[in-house]
Amino acid sequence: MSYKDVDYKKAVVNYNLLLSAAKSLGDKLEEGNAYAGLGDALLRLGDFKESLDYYKCALSNAEDLNDKEKIAIAYGGLGNASHALGHTKTAISYLERSLDYAKKIGNKSEIGKTYNMIGQIFHNLGDYKASIEHHKSSLDIAKDVGDVVIESEAYGGLGITYDSFGDFEKAIYYHSQQLRIAKTTGDKVGEAVANGNLGNAHTGLQNFEKALHYYKQRLSIANGLGDKAGEGRAYFHLGKTYEKLGHYGKAFEYYTLRLRIAEDLGDKAGRGDAYGSLGGVFLCFGNWKKAEELFKQQLRIYEELENKMGTAIAYHGLGQCYELMGSLPTAVENYRSSVKVFNEIRGLLQSEDQWKIGFRNECNIAYINLWRCLLKQEKISEALAAAEEGRAQSLADLMISQYGLKECQYCHYRGKPLEEQEFGVMNSTSSSTVFLAVNVHENKVNIWLLSKEKPVLHRGKTIGHHCAKFAAETLQSLIQLAYENIGVRGNVNCENRSLDVLREDCSGVERSSKKNSQPILQEDIHPLSALYSYVIAPILDLIDGDEIIIVPDGPLWLAPFAALLNPFSKYLCESFKVRLIPSLTSLKIISHCPKFHSRSGALVVGDPDMSEVTNSQGDQILEQLPFARQEAQMIGQILNTAPFIGKLATKCEVLKQISSVAVVHIAAHGHMKTGEIALSPNPERKSQTPAEEDYMLTMADVMSVKLRAKLVVLSCCHSGRGDIKAEGVVGIARAFIGAGARSVLVSLWAIDDKATLEFMKSFYHNLVKGRSASESLNHAMKCLRESETFSDVKYWASFTLIGDDVTLDKQEEIRVS
Repeated sequence: MSYKDVDYKKAVVNYNLLLSAAKSLGDKLEEGNAYAGLGDALLRLGDFKESLDYYKCALSNAEDLNDKEKIAIAYGGLGNASHALGHTKTAISYLERSLDYAKKIGNKSEIGKTYNMIGQIFHNLGDYKASIEHHKSSLDIAKDVGDVVIESEAYGGLGITYDSFGDFEKAIYYHSQQLRIAKTTGDKVGEAVANGNLGNAHTGLQNFEKALHYYKQRLSIANGLGDKAGEGRAYFHLGKTYEKLGHYGKAFEYYTLRLRIAEDLGDKAGRGDAYGSLGGVFLCFGNWKKAEELFKQQLRIYEELENKMGTAIAYHGLGQCYELMGSLPTAVENYRSSVKVFNEIRGLLQSEDQWKIGFRNECNIAYINLWRCLLKQEKISEALAAAEEGRAQSLADLMISQYGLKECQYCHYRGKPLEEQEFGVMNSTSSSTVFLAVNVHENKVNIWLLSKEKPVLHRGKTIGHHCAKFAAETLQSLIQLAYENIGVRGNVNCENRSLDVLREDCSGVERSSKKNSQPILQEDIHPLSALYSYVIAPILDLIDGDEIIIVPDGPLWLAPFAALLNPFSKYLCESFKVRLIPSLTSLKIISHCPKFHSRSGALVVGDPDMSEVTNSQGDQILEQLPFARQEAQMIGQILNTAPFIGKLATKCEVLKQISSVAVVHIAAHGHMKTGEIALSPNPERKSQTPAEEDYMLTMADVMSVKLRAKLVVLSCCHSGRGDIKAEGVVGIARAFIGAGARSVLVSLWAIDDKATLEFMKSFYHNLVKGRSASESLNHAMKCLRESETFSDVKYWASFTLIGDDVTLDKQEEIRVS
């Protein structure tokens, strides 16, 4: 069937004429064809109930004729129509029968078509992994048989699913393929759908003008085809975009049109979308009771449809209503229900780490509102438990898998205050633990302090109160300003142990430390002092001992905590040993596995040979690192192991050795965005010129091995950096922790080659004397601060310890076994 210039209204007329003629002639075959054609045309026009009735007639006819191919098609149509009406279980049952018949007769096109339908249903159920698997199966079949219509639908299904967990670039790729095929084949309905899907992806990227363009294209095509269902969806997405732009009146108008069409078509899911969206607009208008009524209708529909994402969104909407109406316990109950459903969806993603990270980012507001609302009730410990529940979730999943633990013992949240939880985090450390959470709604940093055998305490600090920016943006600007004051720029490769930089850019020329931007605060204070006032000063009087463990949030992951300045111009590291942990749960997991990590062996890597890594002109783009070579040789002597240097420091050799040792040290170039490490190219490769996979040690490479290292030292530029997500910092350091490393020492910016040699010399000399990693780190910082050459903050404050505070307390522990 060609979709070119199809007029579905006219098709309905023609199929009715065919049906009348077939009945008068007693032609059962053509009668069945007419029923199926009417079912398909009415489905395209959005008349789902009548479509379902005609497909039932088509099935009965096919069964009378014992035509297995027509039976498979009829069941497929019934599944599609049932799905459109929101009868999820019935739809799956019909589609499974269709798939059975299609497989029996070997009808690959029908198999591919059915896989797409099932994939759509799994998407609505929140099982994105199963959805992608079904759509990919459909895509493979479609390409095999050359069915471009099914291929287009598979691309669309994949794009929608990737859009759901925030991978908008991949979604745009798939939807662009869908649009290309639709235009080539003249499939106007497919073209409309692809335009709408592209609009959704661009909305996710906040490209609102592009999104509006695509939505208007969808609306225009739907109007031309008389496609009421498509028209309704276009109105819905136009409303969403205008709502994000703050045009609430226009959004209300489009949502009302969406609701009217959904009611006319008996489209349950469409009504659910419209109720929830109208509820959001009434919230903005201040009509909370009306919003509550609409969110309840949305919740009822989505629970009936078993649409997990819609259910979670409805619960969150109700939570907002009750919070605004001052009914905080009821608000918490609904926020908690929302988070619970989001966690169920996450669980269905199983081992797909990147998908989990993306999905968690998309539903971050529900987690924030839960702990925020608990704080309003002064439920300090419960609020901390709620904040912890959403912190580094996917990393904890990786660690539980690598350590071979039972997930039930290490779940993030049990609905109780932390000190009442079994396997609680309160006993994981005797140090003062500072848990940070940025509240962008109130421009505040929330600070919880945990101390052993003491109640959890909370204090908050408003930030950027002279600035209209949100808190997270203010902190990000402040940290960038701190970098400039220090004399480094975290997002630019300018020192000589950094990656992706031509040799002439590594001249070692001293950079100016002058401020290149206006301070974001009116007070003329140093940004390191401002950061101190936000995250340390509020709880300084409550801290016991000389060590602080910090659980950062958002941009605070990139703050140079060791260099924060108190009012007396004293650095934080002069008073406290400081280390970071991704979450309380991650520390709990590590502390409960004391025998997991290796007690012997070391892997030391330095100055990999970069001579073969060239640009298109054949010029070497990564300079050699003479002091990194000396550093590896020195550490090799201290640890009594032969280092891998130059051409020996290959990626394959590192991956071969890394799983069995207690200590890993790598001194090499690091990628400025992710911290991924450049090693010597593998000698066995496909081409003479090495590709990135031949020499780059990536996050995926690290997570593919099972580490048992007590300590990993990444003496590389930017090894502490990565994408800032709700999950935390997604970079090479996280990969090492997730792969099983107990503790990782990283750098926040591009480091000086010679200064780092001196730093590591002090660090390891102290480490082998039996001092802990955090104490050794403090000694190394002090050593450089007191030196004549490397006393500037930029030379020593970059280094950050993440994870447990390990001690190599016996010389035999670090010798090669």
